[in-house]
Amino acid sequence: MKRFVLHAVPVIVLFTSLRLVAQQDWIRTGTGLGVEKVRLAVPDFKSAAGDAQTAGLLKTFNDTLWNDLDHAGIFDMVSKSFYPLQSPGTPQDMNLQAWSSPPPNASMVAFGNLATSGQDVVVQGWLYDAKNTASPQVLGKQYRDVAREESARVIAHKFADEIIFRLGGGISGIAESKIVFVSTRSGHKEIWQMDYDGANQQPVTHLNSISLSPRISPDGARVAFTTFAHGGAELAMYSLELNKLVYFSRLGGSNLSPAWSPDGARVAFSSSRSGDPEIYVSDPNGTNLKRLTNFHGPDVSPVFNPKTGNQIAWVSGRTGLPQIYTMESDGTNVQRLTDEGYAVSPSWSPNGQFLAFSWIRHYGPGAPGAQDIYVMDIASRRWLQLTHDGGRNDFPSWSPDGRHIVFQSNRAGGEQIWSMLADGTQAQPLTRQGSNSQPNWSWK
Repeated sequence: MKRFVLHAVPVIVLFTSLRLVAQQDWIRTGTGLGVEKVRLAVPDFKSAAGDAQTAGLLKTFNDTLWNDLDHAGIFDMVSKSFYPLQSPGTPQDMNLQAWSSPPPNASMVAFGNLATSGQDVVVQGWLYDAKNTASPQVLGKQYRDVAREESARVIAHKFADEIIFRLGGGISGIAESKIVFVSTRSGHKEIWQMDYDGANQQPVTHLNSISLSPRISPDGARVAFTTFAHGGAELAMYSLELNKLVYFSRLGGSNLSPAWSPDGARVAFSSSRSGDPEIYVSDPNGTNLKRLTNFHGPDVSPVFNPKTGNQIAWVSGRTGLPQIYTMESDGTNVQRLTDEGYAVSPSWSPNGQFLAFSWIRHYGPGAPGAQDIYVMDIASRRWLQLTHDGGRNDFPSWSPDGRHIVFQSNRAGGEQIWSMLADGTQAQPLTRQGSNSQPNWSWK
């Protein structure tokens, strides 16, 4: 039970089984992935100069752009082995027939060029509809920034997000989003941050203690988390703008698993200040405290519905093993959503329709099954298993576009952070050094 009390995220689940194909169609539609992917060609951007600096920036840009689009979940990326011999760097170089015909048979082509100008890097990019010979241009952008590798990555992220927004149903891309997590690589459990694709991993806190359950505020300015720096489990607030801890009230007892309301005006968390771990909400500085649950047995890991802010999912042990419940944000209308196994770590999808969670469906000595990530539609109570006996999988967190999920897994040995599409495909590790856990994806 100790592990359960210290669990630091939210979850939800149920047990209505459908045929696998039907479930895949449901989750693909529900997360906005779409059934038919756009066939997209992305030839390497051309260099407008031959100096070594441009070559390095160009490689970073091309690798980043391809990776962003390949992992977006909405494109059928045309293999580069199918590309015509002549790749375009400007609209004047574009031969639509060569790209729209077999073997590339592309529906869309993203292309452009990169050059350095003084201390700056300049990128021109276009997106063309290869099937529309009359008016092919869908997008044309120019970017300028200081000529350094990180700038080339940022520009690639921006252009990728523009393409994803145009071709992905008006849903913003995630290439500029961040993930916070817990890492031991410095010798202590500290809060770290990285780009959505695992790049730029760096520490946020330096408390030389145990830090858990990081949660990014909706505006991306603060991280709420649990710290043991002063002995017991206390909530703390770190400003990413000021790069320092900011005030949060000392509440007494053990205080765990903070979660933000979508307007950033409230924080929900678990506190044992009254003796038994219960769910509370407060202002972002810990004032105006209100207790929502009052039942014997630990109540932990609350999470707000990010679409409405009117529902909270959480984990309770009031009937024995941890199960998932929902309630209104004022504590009323309590409903139990799971009634078997060991269910923890609920996480709402951005549209408020789905819950991802970690579930051991058959729990107990000698019971078969593993700890896997599931996703459930709250309205219909249908669920889909996303991971399959690949070690212990826990702490799912949705991407802001609802197309991806990040989670922790020990499938390759030690605990690391992985990401996958929301239908369970394209799983890939984001961390490899040290022990890394409890990821949380930014709101945008």
